[in-house]
Amino acid sequence: MGRGKLRVLLGAAPGVGKTYTMLEEGRRLVGEGKDVVVAVVETHDRAATAGMLEGLEVVPRRTIDHRGVELTELDLDGVLARHPQIALVDELAHTNAPGTQHEKRWQDVDDLLDAGITVFTTVNIQHIESLNDVVEQITGVVQRETIPDAVLRAADQIEVVDLTPQSLRDRLSEGLVYPAARIDAALSNYFRLGNLTALRELALLWLADEVDTALQAYRAEHGIDSKWEARERVVVALTGGPEGETLLRRGARIAARSAGGELLALHVVSQDGLREPHPGALAAQQALVDKLGGSYHQVVGDDVPHALVDFARASNATQLVIGVSRRTRLTAFLTGQGVGATVIRESGDIDVHIVTHSAAGTHPFVLPRARGSLSWRRLVIGFVFAFFAGPLLTWFLWSFRSPDALTAEVLSFQLITVVAALIGGIWPALFAAVLSGVTLDFVFVQPYYTITIARPLHLAALLLYVVIAALVSFLVDQAARRTRAARRSAAESEVLATVAGSVIRGDDAVEALVVRAREAFGLDAARLVASDGTVLFEVSATRRPPVASATPPVASATLSVDSPEQPVKGDRRGPAPMAEPVGERATLELYGPSLESSDRRILAAIVTQLDAALEHRDLADTAEALKPLAETDRVRSALLAAVGHDLRRPLAAATAAVSSLRSPRIRLSESDRDELLATAQTGLENLGALVTNLLDVSRVQAGVLAVNLQPVDVDDVLPSALEELGVAPGAVVLDVAEAVPAVSADPVLLQRVVVNLLANALRFTAPDAPPRLAVSAFGDDVQLRIVDAGPGVPDERKDAIFQPFQREGDTDNTTGIGLGLALSRGFVEGMGGTLTVEDTPGGGLTMVVTLHTAPAGGIR
Repeated sequence: MGRGKLRVLLGAAPGVGKTYTMLEEGRRLVGEGKDVVVAVVETHDRAATAGMLEGLEVVPRRTIDHRGVELTELDLDGVLARHPQIALVDELAHTNAPGTQHEKRWQDVDDLLDAGITVFTTVNIQHIESLNDVVEQITGVVQRETIPDAVLRAADQIEVVDLTPQSLRDRLSEGLVYPAARIDAALSNYFRLGNLTALRELALLWLADEVDTALQAYRAEHGIDSKWEARERVVVALTGGPEGETLLRRGARIAARSAGGELLALHVVSQDGLREPHPGALAAQQALVDKLGGSYHQVVGDDVPHALVDFARASNATQLVIGVSRRTRLTAFLTGQGVGATVIRESGDIDVHIVTHSAAGTHPFVLPRARGSLSWRRLVIGFVFAFFAGPLLTWFLWSFRSPDALTAEVLSFQLITVVAALIGGIWPALFAAVLSGVTLDFVFVQPYYTITIARPLHLAALLLYVVIAALVSFLVDQAARRTRAARRSAAESEVLATVAGSVIRGDDAVEALVVRAREAFGLDAARLVASDGTVLFEVSATRRPPVASATPPVASATLSVDSPEQPVKGDRRGPAPMAEPVGERATLELYGPSLESSDRRILAAIVTQLDAALEHRDLADTAEALKPLAETDRVRSALLAAVGHDLRRPLAAATAAVSSLRSPRIRLSESDRDELLATAQTGLENLGALVTNLLDVSRVQAGVLAVNLQPVDVDDVLPSALEELGVAPGAVVLDVAEAVPAVSADPVLLQRVVVNLLANALRFTAPDAPPRLAVSAFGDDVQLRIVDAGPGVPDERKDAIFQPFQREGDTDNTTGIGLGLALSRGFVEGMGGTLTVEDTPGGGLTMVVTLHTAPAGGIR
């Protein structure tokens, strides 16, 4: 028996019609003669959904007792015993009650699939594990029930059940999704139009990405390397030259012409490290790719044209953008066919765009530098070796001279030439070759002790020495050049890796870049100066204190820099520093020896990163400055919602009661008049309490709360608080320790804190577990602990519950406007104490009020 198929109906939010669609499909399959059962369906009291169950076989659920509450879950054993062809399982991300076979419902589904049962199921986009944080940012709601991406990606078929955001809000307003009591809260929170639009886009993009992944897998399985124009993919080839920005912008325009076009930037790195790009330009182009919404890629390969085409084919690219060669016509004639011609020939059905730019034809053909890559030290050692090795070898061979030893003597001197080439390159090798030829002719070739080249063979031998020396020295020079390039690349990579590591470890990016720049180039000092002359950061290799200046540094490292106008003895730094502009924001001043051109390449990369770091810092500062405005806007929006709904409700009730009392056309009995008066009084009292809370929370936020601190016995506050709540005896368990000292508090504010916290505990606690109020002393503090056994609050929400206008869950409209906890914390902190939240052992929430004990002499 094979594994069953999994079909998933994916929705952007609750209420789009996933369950309805699943049941509709089940009814259609039953009509076709398929064996279909409903394993579990959550109708949420929606009449249309419940009606779709008619005509479908429903497997009875399993009942589980949890803490005295009966819960129903999918009966996995029952469905396996029934073993239908198709099982309908709603809410794939659901968490099962304790006592079931598996913790999650998707694990139950996996068992059904293993048994060969095909499963139709539903899931919302907010339950996908990889999107959990994104959904939280969009909606502000943390989803505790998630499903691993791998489970969903393994589905045989995924289908989005789509509904426009406004249509979903209309369904919600008509009561087709939630009960009437939850509609207002849902519309003003999770189901805001912006939230639904973002969630819908997220669902469609996630499915589009899955379709693209499936397409790539299909092409790989069937060996298809020709392009399939499902959507435009534009690959831009970057060399690290100045033309990169032009190419990227052209590629972005090409991709933008088709909806869903994708931009990919590619840089091919040479394996030998000899074709190095300009690091600063490449880093700037990589940043531009991010701004244009593309992705940056880097591959290694010596054959640049084939590497470009191979990457484009692997990416299913439809367009390839390359730049006109920067070589002149003479250079192209001397060096042969360029990259562009090869790419066009190899690209096949991929369209190639060759874009002209200002740098085209500006790279002339230049001869290699005459100076090799060997150091002067090796050159001198090579000459010394050739100068002394020749005479020593002559003395040694003279001792064993014979007419038959000429071949050995020639090979011995040839060995000296090769060794000299290995040590010092071509010039010591040529010197050794000439010296060897002269010595052989003078000492070992007849007529002896004369320098006469009488035979052409002797001249050929001398020329052979020179050729051998030139070839060997050329190979040595190439090896040294490659070694130096590799060491340079390794050093640059190490510097950049050190900079990146400093930032990753949490160091300030700007400070890390300036410090590492000074260390990398061995400078005496470096400092970053803003465009207005302010010193942002400075560092030096000495521990001298900074000289006072008109513009003190905003930030400074432990090692400071002296004023450049006052160099000290032994300091290599001159009066005029090297200045590197960092965008338009600042200038990097470097004190010390001048940098070589190779050093300036990596300096350009550091300067580019500095510019990005300063831009990020400016954006962070701007965002930080906007936080109070955003908070004010949030509070204002919530206040308007409260005024529009919560304040209007008691006002409307009081107005209606008074209007009825004043109406001459209505005859009222005495009991009716008393009831209307009571209604008006209750409405006005509630309205007054709401207005008082609003005024209090505004005072707390403005820091102008009037607090009258005095010694207060907690025992005197508790009875008044319980009386104000109007709770029955035993509704709250009191646990007050003996000899609790008086606290420093405002008695009126302390009573309101206790009332607010106890009201919350009574609202959320379990029916059979009354809240407990414990009072005890710890050192110089007194703690009031209000303990409930309710559902509790997730850790990530424990700070948010103290924000104004926050209500946990979709509560009814009679439980206030979410100011109780915000006011309580403000009151407690105004009295010099703290209000914190803890988890109740066994489940629930514990509010801990900590107040300082009153001093013995009273409060002044």
